Amino acid sequence: MKRIKSCLALTLVLSGCSTPEVDSSSPSFALELTASAAEEMAGMGLTVPVTGRAYVVLSRDGEREPRTQTGVRGVPFWGMGVRGLAGGEEVVLEPGGNGVLGYPLGSLKELPAGEYTVQAFLNVFTTFRRSDGQVLEMHLNSGAGQSPWRAPGNAMSEARRVSIDPSRNEVLRFEINQVIPPVEPVPEGGSLQQGNPPDQGDLIRFVKIRSEALSEFWGQDMYIGANVLLPSDYWTNPDRHYPVLYLTGHFPGRGVPFGYSDDPGPGRGRSAGFSEFWRSPGSPKVILVSVRDANPFYDTGHSVNSVNVGPYGDAFVQELIPFLESQFRMVPEDWARVLAGGSTGGWEALAIQIFNPQDFGGAWGWCPDPVDFHYYQIVDIYGDENAYTWEGEWVRPERPNARRPDGNVTSTIRQENSYERAVGPNGRSGGQWAIWEALFSPVGSDGYAAPIWDRVTGVIDREVASYWQENWDLTSYLLKNWATVGTDLRGKLHVAVGDMDSYYLNNAVELMEEALVGLSDPHPDATFEYGRKKPHCWIGSSPWRAGEDLNNTEFLRVVDGYLKERGGNW
Repeated sequence: MKRIKSCLALTLVLSGCSTPEVDSSSPSFALELTASAAEEMAGMGLTVPVTGRAYVVLSRDGEREPRTQTGVRGVPFWGMGVRGLAGGEEVVLEPGGNGVLGYPLGSLKELPAGEYTVQAFLNVFTTFRRSDGQVLEMHLNSGAGQSPWRAPGNAMSEARRVSIDPSRNEVLRFEINQVIPPVEPVPEGGSLQQGNPPDQGDLIRFVKIRSEALSEFWGQDMYIGANVLLPSDYWTNPDRHYPVLYLTGHFPGRGVPFGYSDDPGPGRGRSAGFSEFWRSPGSPKVILVSVRDANPFYDTGHSVNSVNVGPYGDAFVQELIPFLESQFRMVPEDWARVLAGGSTGGWEALAIQIFNPQDFGGAWGWCPDPVDFHYYQIVDIYGDENAYTWEGEWVRPERPNARRPDGNVTSTIRQENSYERAVGPNGRSGGQWAIWEALFSPVGSDGYAAPIWDRVTGVIDREVASYWQENWDLTSYLLKNWATVGTDLRGKLHVAVGDMDSYYLNNAVELMEEALVGLSDPHPDATFEYGRKKPHCWIGSSPWRAGEDLNNTEFLRVVDGYLKERGGNW
């Protein structure tokens, strides 16, 4: 077995590696990538020897794998960069050592002695040589969104019970010998990207295409896909064409829009009763589409053009939609393309409509990600000095990141940013704060997205904030460009959010509403709805059941009525 040095610089693009400063009074972990695992990775199309990130994850819970228990409120783990790790070679990870980042603990000295279930994990990177000249090392989506902990092609050890004494000098050895398999079989000559789900029954179709725009930008083949739910009369009315509701948001995998299933059963939550309704003669006859566009930063490209993430707007509007309209009987007109989504998808639906006012007929943004950066969650990036703490001479309270409807705080902004930094420095965590920076920021000096604030101290970068305002603050954009886009957006923007949104997103929505109320010539005719003490992700009140929340069946009726009121005929 050969031991190699780990590359412990915070950016893996550096050419040199250094040996960690090992604290000989604490345990360390020797992680070997087995030859069989390396061979399996290579067979899946991943780059071997591996450049990426190695982790050790600990948990008191022995019932589940430790890797499945990570998160901002999850179990302790430590990660470090590795370079050139071949089968049969090992790296040594020393929690608290130079270049090793841990969450929520910095080193093993903070860990109580005791019995733990321990697992080693390896996140595999791909080298991208982008068209802008930047060379980045990141995880390429492999069919399961963009969480490294469950991504096909990444690898792990068996989880085993270990007695750990933080004061004892010992080396604990783990073999990384299990590779996460593809979610679905990869066809001959195919790709892991965006998965390969098979069609189901008469109404469910899955498509995937190579995007010319994205492939050129990222310097290698890049794919996008869609999950399509056809109306119940699609095959019995061969001459009929249908409007389309595009459902935006997180990576849907093999999930069908609105949870539809051919199997008998009532469904759950907002989808209760939806499948039976969809198959009925009285259901609105439209096509539903969700998009698979996971990328090296996150599980969705947000269908907009970004200098870091790439031209996902062009890929969606100029490539995927024309392909879908050529394959299915869709009405190829702007009034017949509408958008809806929640949270990430809420921002996405609004942004697609706002930036493409003549291509779409309306957008419903539920609990959208920040639409006004005076409230970037709860941070004013234009006025605040620090994202992590409130200003004060002697007392500086931590800013909350998430809350329950009763107001109890469940995490802070510093905590979630620290979690993401330990998963993947330079915005490579696959997390929420990372994708926002990737979408909204200019390219940084290291080729990755310029951070909006110092990831350690929380001090806000005013130059980056100005770039965000100029390019990505949706409220600011509407105010500046209303004379140009107003006529095409009138009556098309619809927003709903709980007034106790779990991530404080209601504050930015209120600012957007206040701004739009003051616009005229034409008046925006936008709608805003707030749910009393409703958390993330509330989508509105039922128009037919007083005091009840809107469900998917009712929302389809809303969309059907909206299209017909605006002159739609199909």
